[in-house]
Amino acid sequence: MSSETPDADPPQISAFYRAEDYGTQMSVGYTMRHIVRLMGQEIDRKMEPHGLTNAQWLPLIKLQGGKGSCGVAELARACQLDTGAMTRLLDRVENKGLCRRERSVSDRRVVNLTLTPEGQQAAAVIPQVLSEMQNAVLAGFSEAEWQQLCHFLDRILQNAEGLQAQAEASTAKGKP
Repeated sequence: MSSETPDADPPQISAFYRAEDYGTQMSVGYTMRHIVRLMGQEIDRKMEPHGLTNAQWLPLIKLQGGKGSCGVAELARACQLDTGAMTRLLDRVENKGLCRRERSVSDRRVVNLTLTPEGQQAAAVIPQVLSEMQNAVLAGFSEAEWQQLCHFLDRILQNAEGLQAQAEASTAKGKP
């Protein structure tokens, strides 16, 4: 989604919020978090008939999209989880018979993950469920509004990634 150019100047910081009249009701961050929480609950409800939770569908679709196997650390990065949380999640998914861990033949330290046939079947329904749910929350939007929303969210993401990069660079230089 990101289309940032490396030499572009960072955008000017806005002053839309002020501490003296700040309220979460108008907070973009609070609103996005609230939307994500409600969407997660709806995904849980829609995935339940398929035996999946909101947390479990993401590694399945990432493994399916990879068209092969990948390691735990790679999947954790793709799902934005730490490796410990990913390992616990994979324990549950593996106990359901949806994926399996296999030691690499070329490097015994590496554990690859693959979908089982049951996991491939479960992963196949995920795009339909997600499409239906996202279309439902976008009810009443025109295609132009949807594209504009995607553009605005991409800009927010770019700004947040820029702040993260600045923080990491400061930390690397020993600045808090």
